[in-house]
Amino acid sequence: MLHPRHSAQDVLLCDSCETAPLQSHCERCNINLCTNCVGKHLLDSSRKHRVIPFIEKSSTPNYPKCPSHPDKQCELHCEKCDLPVCSTCLASGQHEGHKLSEVMKKLSAKTQDLRKDLEELETRIYPRYEGIVSNVQTEKAELETKYGKLTTAADQQGEVLHREITAIVNQRKSDIAEMKTKHLAALNKNTDEISHSITELKQIILNLKAILESNDVSLISTYKSRNAEFRRLPPKVQVTLPSLSAQKINTEQLREMLGSLSPLSINTEEQGYIMKSAEAVSSPPVKPLLDEPRITATINTGYRGLYSVSCVSEEQVWTCGSNEIMKLLNLRVKLLTSIKTKSGETPRDIAVTRDGDLVYTDYSDKTINLVKNKEIQTVITLQGWEPLGVCSTASDDLLVTMISDDRKLSKVVRYSGSTEKQSIQFDDQGRPLYSSARYISENKNLDICVVDWGVDAVVVVNQSGKLRFRYTGHRSNTKRSFYPRGITTDSQSHILTADINNHRIHILDQDGQFLRYIHNLERPRGLCVDIRDNLFVAEEFTAKMKKIQYL
Repeated sequence: MLHPRHSAQDVLLCDSCETAPLQSHCERCNINLCTNCVGKHLLDSSRKHRVIPFIEKSSTPNYPKCPSHPDKQCELHCEKCDLPVCSTCLASGQHEGHKLSEVMKKLSAKTQDLRKDLEELETRIYPRYEGIVSNVQTEKAELETKYGKLTTAADQQGEVLHREITAIVNQRKSDIAEMKTKHLAALNKNTDEISHSITELKQIILNLKAILESNDVSLISTYKSRNAEFRRLPPKVQVTLPSLSAQKINTEQLREMLGSLSPLSINTEEQGYIMKSAEAVSSPPVKPLLDEPRITATINTGYRGLYSVSCVSEEQVWTCGSNEIMKLLNLRVKLLTSIKTKSGETPRDIAVTRDGDLVYTDYSDKTINLVKNKEIQTVITLQGWEPLGVCSTASDDLLVTMISDDRKLSKVVRYSGSTEKQSIQFDDQGRPLYSSARYISENKNLDICVVDWGVDAVVVVNQSGKLRFRYTGHRSNTKRSFYPRGITTDSQSHILTADINNHRIHILDQDGQFLRYIHNLERPRGLCVDIRDNLFVAEEFTAKMKKIQYL
């Protein structure tokens, strides 16, 4: 039987795609590549590559030098001693009876472990530490407001009781200030400890990158992972704010009736769990793509033009279109409820929160609004920016795309309630990530997927805002360009985007690789996926919403 990576004529095949003849070799990664895969390989910016023609590849393995006998090369690795060994080492009898393995295979496995550590530190552990620091900074920023309210309450009571209780009021304010100082000191201490850990993480990341780039056998062999240590997240300072209880004034009992100030309670508690390693994170059940997607329902929405859809359940979907009315419909074309925007203008986008409430953006008054029990609450009002797309995340935050009033800048902002937690606008080189960010969706791996109308592309960043890839369409027989509009994701971390002018949907994997099209649609625009991975498509001109099974 032929080896799976050899053809009948014994042609060597690419290590990446395993289908095309290899042409090149990356010395840094020790991988053989075909012409098509070279470009993809070079897109990985996590390390520097050195790609050479395969015929220039050295046929002699670059065995490491023996640490005990520098003039010898080590071709074997002692599993018991966990050391590379040369022929002299073996002749000495020190490794007699020990299990031996090929040193190059051992070093290759060790290198893979280093890469996994680096990826986990950069994509999972370090961002969590950054998030913890951000939360503490937010809490510190709110101290003035919270303690200010206490101070104001004390002042108001002091004014009512006049001069007789001035000394008591001052004492209360002094107690509050002291508690605030202790509170702040506790938070500062917590921040310093976390910052120290972050400094260590940065240095470890730099060291790992240096080891991988140097390809130094000695450094790789002696590397000891500290990831397990850092998976245990730093403890969170839990503070119970004091409260000032007031009673009716009685001049006979001034001190007692001024109220009491509860003590400041500062406790440190664990975050609740240790982060799972990358290998331990469970995956959803695998659902393969259907050969032929099926339209299982078609709903006439009654709009002149249908723009956005957002699933509440398998049977209920919010819709918005060419007027100021947002409709909640079921699959029997029954109107369950409708909401008119507060401004009377057409909403730019809609989303449904984890609690099932509707959120919509309104460019006319620059607001993001929450509809709860049919009542509209304006959650956020922007200054200098207009909100466009919106989605609700796994952590119940809101991600909002927006464009500046002068139409020159575009960004994505994460909100927790009305508080801004994150702004994503530039890449690592300070260049704009977006030209005109519009529709948005969070993937299962927490990547943020955005349709950029300005350059007709899907732009994907990780949860920290670091660019992962851009997708600008798939080569096919069509002569039309790629015109992405709506975007959504599913339980398999697929990315689905509506190619409006080509009347189809592109399905990508989480790394931006094209998988297939869904055809037979009429100007698809808005997209959403329900909990069972049924796809709902808003056809713009027909104003029909179609339910499609594609997994």
